[in-house]
Amino acid sequence: MRRILFIIAITLAFISCEKKSKVEKAVEKIPVELKVERFDKLFFETSPKDLDKLKKEFPFFFPKGTPDNIWLEKMQNPLWRELYTEVQKKYSNFEPVTKDLSSLFQHIKYYFPETKTPKIITVISEMDYNNKVIYTDSLVIISLELYLGKAHKFYQFPKYLKQNFEQKQILPDVVSSFSTHKIAPITDKNLLGQMIYFGKQLYLKDLLLPDYTDADKMGYTPEQIKWCEENESYMWRYFLENEMLYSDDQKLNNRFINPAPFSKFYLEIDNESPGRVGAWIGWQMVRSYMKNNEVSLQEMLKMNAKELFEKSKYKPKKNGE
Repeated sequence: MRRILFIIAITLAFISCEKKSKVEKAVEKIPVELKVERFDKLFFETSPKDLDKLKKEFPFFFPKGTPDNIWLEKMQNPLWRELYTEVQKKYSNFEPVTKDLSSLFQHIKYYFPETKTPKIITVISEMDYNNKVIYTDSLVIISLELYLGKAHKFYQFPKYLKQNFEQKQILPDVVSSFSTHKIAPITDKNLLGQMIYFGKQLYLKDLLLPDYTDADKMGYTPEQIKWCEENESYMWRYFLENEMLYSDDQKLNNRFINPAPFSKFYLEIDNESPGRVGAWIGWQMVRSYMKNNEVSLQEMLKMNAKELFEKSKYKPKKNGE
């Protein structure tokens, strides 16, 4: 019996790999011409007398009414120039990132054929960690000062934020921003609505970033992913017993959805837990739904949270499974 089960398992694994390889082969054939403009370099290497030319080329970076002396001062400010120097040390050769981005947009074209390939513009901004990447229909703006490495001397941020200031997080952040254009807005203001919304976002990373680990997709360390896997059934029972899924208490978002050093169960396990565990469980719900239902990706992205959850057949793994 064990031999039969082993053979079945091997066969299923082979079929899964074969299916994935077919998708990846199709993805590799999709033509993508990616244009990258290093506005960060252009800005700090432009002569003051050529500022007007730069403003005409990139008008969206120069709000009307802002006097030129603001930009000229920034160009010459020692602190900004030191930041620029550090960015150039890290990204003097942007080609590896461009190659990764090209692969990402091949995947995006595969799953969303109507999507136009945007222009990539790199900038040095104000260290706004809530907007590391901004995706629009025609542009993707990447703030390189937030991808210098978590140990960089410039970062005076909490550890849970700094751990994602790495180059490998550029693509997951691009997908997060892209997903806001594809996932139906949250209509259910309860915790379940938030869980499913971010679960859909993470499921897109499964498809668009197939070579990334769950930790990288989530912005976790490997240890944090392991903690979630080992405590999945415990967390799920906690949400059910405290009737949280359909609660409109907005404080739950800060406890279980928004970036934080840890999640707030108000128990001893808090200090061991990572933040955003509600999003992680929502991800498992979406994965379960797609596994147990014949439905297109686009249909799933439009579904309301309650229906998706009820049809997901989600059942958390118990410890040791």
